[in-house]
Order: sequence, then structure tokens, then C-alpha cells
Amino acid sequence: MRLPHRFRLPFALLLASLAAACSTAPTQDASAPLTFIVVRHAEKATDDPENPSLSAVGQARAVALAERLRGAPLVAAYATEYRRTQQTAQPSADARALPVTAYYARGPASEIAAQWKQSHRGGTVLVVGHSNTVPDLVAALCGCETAPMDDREYDRLSIVRIGSDGRATLEVGRYGAPSSP
Repeated sequence: MRLPHRFRLPFALLLASLAAACSTAPTQDASAPLTFIVVRHAEKATDDPENPSLSAVGQARAVALAERLRGAPLVAAYATEYRRTQQTAQPSADARALPVTAYYARGPASEIAAQWKQSHRGGTVLVVGHSNTVPDLVAALCGCETAPMDDREYDRLSIVRIGSDGRATLEVGRYGAPSSP
């Protein structure tokens, strides 16, 4: 079906503007190494037994995480659907005007990791999970064994770097032990 002549120019302009909008979407620097920073959510409050938010100490830890990542070329932030993980990722994402993208906490780690690796070719990706999911996510991202995480451990920072050859390295450290308010 052909468009009537009076609609051709507006339609062409619409297509051109859509193409321009798509071409201005942020791109990732494929030459920058792909790095995943994986943490557990910060300390939680007791406001809701099913979906608690962060405590004051947890909020301070989330800010400390953002400070730790200040110089990192953050291109994405992922957190589970729970408030405490979203709130942990938010300061880091806000510093770069990035959305915090939710992922299903109980999803298979290998499938989630494969999707992230395919979606990102370079830059740093923040992932916030839970004590019972972070070790599996890290293992799936690096193809290595990881230590289990104790329920009282909030400061583990796992850095998975994936080289251009596809090989991954894992570095585990600590971040931002906030003092009590």
C-alpha cells in the first residue's frame, strides 16, 4: 500500500527523527574492558519483613559504594526487584544518570550472567544481589569458584574483569565500612 502524497513528507520526517533519536543513544566503548562489580545489598532496616528498605547504616554504605565507584566507567546498574538492592545501587546509578534495571532474584545465575555478557561489551556494570545469590552470580560471570557469603557480610566487593580473549579474572575486596550514625 502506498501512502498518499500529502503523508509522504511527514512520514519521512518521522522516520528520520526516529533514526536520529536511535543514533544518539549512549554507546559503550568496545575498547574498554568489561568489568562487573558485584555486591550484596547494604544493611537492611526492620521496617518490612518481606521487603525491607535500607537502614541508616545501609544508606551510608550505599553512598560509600558510589564513592568507591566514582572513577569507574559505569555503563549499567542492575539490582533485584527488592527495595534494599535497588536502594543500594541507586546512589551509584544517580551519579551517572543511569537507571537501575531490575532482574529476577531467583533467576538462574548462568542465564542472567550470559545475558549481561551479551548485552555489554565494555565498561563497568554494577550488580547488586543477596547473600544467597551473589556467589552464584560471581561464579557464573567469571567461570570460577567463589566462597559462600555469610548473612552478616555486607562489604564484599567482587570484581570480575573479562578480557578481549573472553578470559575472566576475579578480585575480591571490601568497601565502605560505615560507622554507626
